Amino acid sequence: MKIVVCAKFVPDATADRRFRSEDNTVDRAGVDGLLSELDEYAVEAALTVKENGDAEVTVLTVGPEQAADAVKKGLQMGADAGVHVLDDAIHGSDAVGTSLILAKALAKLEADLVVFGMGSTDGTMGVVPAMVSERLGLPAVTLGSEVSVDGDTVRIRRDGDAASDTIEGKLPLVLSVSDQANEPRYPSFKGIMAAKKKPVETWSLADLEISPDQVGTAAAWTEVTEVTARPPRSAGTIVTDEDGSGATQLVEFLSTSKFL
Repeated sequence: MKIVVCAKFVPDATADRRFRSEDNTVDRAGVDGLLSELDEYAVEAALTVKENGDAEVTVLTVGPEQAADAVKKGLQMGADAGVHVLDDAIHGSDAVGTSLILAKALAKLEADLVVFGMGSTDGTMGVVPAMVSERLGLPAVTLGSEVSVDGDTVRIRRDGDAASDTIEGKLPLVLSVSDQANEPRYPSFKGIMAAKKKPVETWSLADLEISPDQVGTAAAWTEVTEVTARPPRSAGTIVTDEDGSGATQLVEFLSTSKFL
């Protein structure tokens, strides 16, 4: 079985994330980045399937040069190979453009099982798995909190607010897992060293037979029209109780702030 995990390189949530002033797109090259934490669950799900059967796991990412770090993390965790789609024309692609690139790459890789996380920690849209399944003409079983693979049958448990559903489909298919599906492993020293020798291919849009005008900012169906920086935190209100009026001051503050 050939498993491909779609992994996204995202700005580090603890870093100074920002938008590019020239086009209001997320700055992915000028800030620290990493493999999206939600995609680590997808990598772990793929590796678990591999360990329980005969499978090969490839990590696929789309993004700038720094996105190679997302592939590297997947290889360190235990994936067998990586593919990085790198092309300047990709910049500014929205979910629609990204799904086109991924679908073309997945078709070229001839994936039997495509695994996604439940969303990205930057865009948080969660629509790309469904878009990719539509483009590939494959069934999709999404938001799995528990995943099992038996032969060519993939079965998930999807937990909702009021009930849990069991959903299954036949390979080939597109799978997405939630952050409840597993506990992603930490790369071991052995895994980090082994990752250096694993094959990683770099593909351009031309390699996927995609025209630059089909993706990027100009082809995006959505755009960020305005960005406003978060205002700095104001100094807090300190209530002193030198004359015994502290309780009254506190009640007045809570009432004025509409907390009561």
